[in-house]
Amino acid sequence: MVLGFSIALIVFSLLLMMLVLMHKGKGGGLSDMFGGGMQSSVGGSSVAERNLDRITIVVGVLWFVCIIVLGLLMKLDS
Repeated sequence: MVLGFSIALIVFSLLLMMLVLMHKGKGGGLSDMFGGGMQSSVGGSSVAERNLDRITIVVGVLWFVCIIVLGLLMKLDS
């Protein structure tokens, strides 16, 4: 059980990193270093950006739940 949640945590961590890097930069941050500042600024947020935000939040919550469950499982094992 611990192994399964550990693997899920690794997968969610990598997915969360990828999703955060995919976000469009708001300017002046590290995202400009990766080319985020070179894009044209079209006003408003598109449907794709809102969906990316929602997916990032869901993956972040799942990542947090995996950490809590792993902590509880390790506490109960000892």
